[in-house]
Amino acid sequence: MEGFLGGTYLWIKAIHIMAVIAWMAGMLYLPRLFAYHVDAEPGSTQSEIFKVMERRLLRGIIDPAMILVFVLGILLVIDRGPAIWSEGWWHVKLLALVILSGLHGMFSRWRRDFEADRNTRSARFYKIANEIPAVLMVIIVLMVVVKPF
Repeated sequence: MEGFLGGTYLWIKAIHIMAVIAWMAGMLYLPRLFAYHVDAEPGSTQSEIFKVMERRLLRGIIDPAMILVFVLGILLVIDRGPAIWSEGWWHVKLLALVILSGLHGMFSRWRRDFEADRNTRSARFYKIANEIPAVLMVIIVLMVVVKPF
């Protein structure tokens, strides 16, 4: 059975995957920038450069990619109908996506803290935070591709 997207389904899916890649690339890089930014003296040229890099990464890549992921993902899910909505893998994937989205929000808040020179966290904290998107990505990809339950 073909959904309402018809022949555009695979194109939308391909663009969705590219948006996921862009979102994840940013989500993996931004906390690494934060870890380096911690060592820059507030108000220094280096700190100001980090602020610009973090803002451009978030607003120019991460935010638009996340919006595209959600818009296209919702289209893809609606196209396939409610059949998958009761499957276990879907619930796990959706939970991981909600957590990833919450983490995105936290990264945005941390960026604003750096922008205002009020960061209180260590480089180690951001290096640990850097691993969370990778773990969530593994979970999401395994759920979507393998559908273990």
